[in-house]
Formats: sequence, structure tokens, C-alpha cells
Amino acid sequence: MRRPTPLPPVLAGRAFHRSEAIAAGISPRMLEHPRFVQVFPRVYRSHETHLTTLELIEAARLALPPDAQLSHLTRLLPGGLDFGPLLPLRFTLPRDHHLTFDRIFVHRTVAMPPHRDGSIDVEGAFVMAAAELLPIEVVMVGDWLLHRGHLRLDRLQRLLDDQPWRVAAPLVRRMLPWMDAAAASLQESRLRCLVVASGLPRPAVNVDLHDAAGRFLARGDLVYVAWRLLLEFEGRQHALDVRQFQHDVHRYGRLREEAWAYLQVTSEMLAHPRTTVLEVHRALVRAGYDGPAPHFGRTWHALLAAPLVGAPGSSGAFPTF
Repeated sequence: MRRPTPLPPVLAGRAFHRSEAIAAGISPRMLEHPRFVQVFPRVYRSHETHLTTLELIEAARLALPPDAQLSHLTRLLPGGLDFGPLLPLRFTLPRDHHLTFDRIFVHRTVAMPPHRDGSIDVEGAFVMAAAELLPIEVVMVGDWLLHRGHLRLDRLQRLLDDQPWRVAAPLVRRMLPWMDAAAASLQESRLRCLVVASGLPRPAVNVDLHDAAGRFLARGDLVYVAWRLLLEFEGRQHALDVRQFQHDVHRYGRLREEAWAYLQVTSEMLAHPRTTVLEVHRALVRAGYDGPAPHFGRTWHALLAAPLVGAPGSSGAFPTF
């Protein structure tokens, strides 16, 4: 039996374009062999090669025109954001096109936002992505980007001023006062937004707590200093990581000794937003809060409204902070 032509080293461990394969001695007929996998049109990998998310993005670039710019949530993946579906990968062109791909969506825009090196700047990608997000998700992603220094508010404001016609520009403007660069995780941001949208007091974000002698106790996710109450989001790693679990046990013990109350909130709880907010209110009341109870009116519904894409003309009422 004839042995197949060895894979040229220049093609190993990555995706490659059909033209690269031909130049390296792999014919179009050879590419039909099961040892090659077509990733995108005219783009292949060897059967043994498995692509990371970033390598998949680079593979998509090989299938697209050179002026296609990485955009939307896909543009934010290289910064580490893990939010929403990976596919389709999003790119944008500043012109009409007739490009249709499996697992790639190519947008058209009348004017490109600032971009460089094949990618739209984070600020432009954020505004583009916002059109496909719930308002609360716009805040969550904005918090995440701000906390890590990926998003610059001065550049974002300049883009909103220069290109106010973008679908989500008004929404991003409305949600800017809700954002908080101190928020360390997406779910902390979700919890904070739900609490505030219900009319309960806005908690401080990621505050260091100390005992009467000034010794550090803990950093609280969301803190009601006046009522000595913490709201803590507990991800799965808190239960699955033994060291993290032991750390949490000692941490909460120190807080109890100093008369700090706390409410632990999980992803499962956040799947039931009203129930979670009512639980926060009960914890506040136990801690001495005697203000208004939560209400789920116009602001609440606006925060959880459908994305603008598919819901043209939607609007909401958001308080200013």
C-alpha cells in the first residue's frame, strides 16, 4: 500500500490555507483525505491538530478578505472574556459583500470604528456587541473590560460622540452610569445590577474590611457598610477547590467574629432574579435596614429587556448615579 505523503513541517500544528498546502506539496486531491479536516472554506488542519479558540480565530482570518476586522464579542475573546456563544465568530467589513460561511458571520458597516492589526478597537467592539446583549449584560461586559484595563472610557465616549448612529450607542450611554471598574467578575456585576434595579441601596464594590484593631478581615464582593452586610457570589470553584473551600471557611469565621453578616449567592440563585433580590432584602432587614422594599417596575424590566437587534426602537428608563 502506498504510504501517504508526510505532512510538511510548515503545516504542522496549525490551520493553513489551501494555497499554502499546494505550495508545500500537498495537492487538492490529498486534502480530501480523512487525515485533513476542513475548518473553514479553503482552510484546513491535520486530523491530529486541535485548535484553541485563538487559533480558530486565526484560521477564520485565512478564509476572509484581508480587510475583514475581528469584531463584536469575538474581538474580546483574546482579552480573556468568556461570555456568550463562541460561534459564529464575528468579523466586520466596511463594504458590501456576499460572504456566507459556516461558523463565521461577516457584518457590514457604513463606517469602521477605530481598528488596527486586523481587529476593531475594544471600544468599538463593545458598542457593536451591545446591540446583541441584554442591558444588564452590557453592564456586566463593560465592568469586566474596565476592571482589567481593556476598555478606556475616554475612547468610548469619543466613539459614541463620533458615531452616535450606531444601533447600541444610546443604550451604551444609558448604561455607563451603571458600570463599575471595581467589579471583579461577571456574576458580581449581575447581582449588583439586579439589586439596584429593584430599588434597594447600591452596595459598595470589592471593599476591604478590617476589625476594630485595623487588621484585614476580607475583601467583600458587594458590601453594605451601614448594615455590616456582605453579598458574596460563590462560583463552583469555591466548592470544588479544597484550598479555596478551607480559605472560605476561615474567612467567614473571621467575619462572624466581627459581627459581619453575609449572604452567599450562587449561579443557580441568579437564575431566579426576583427570588434572589427578595433574599437580599430579607438579609438587609435582618441587619437593620428599614428602607423601601424591592419593587420590580420600569427600571427592572428595562434592565432585562430584549437585545436591540430584533427589538428595534426599544428604550428604557435608567436612574443616574
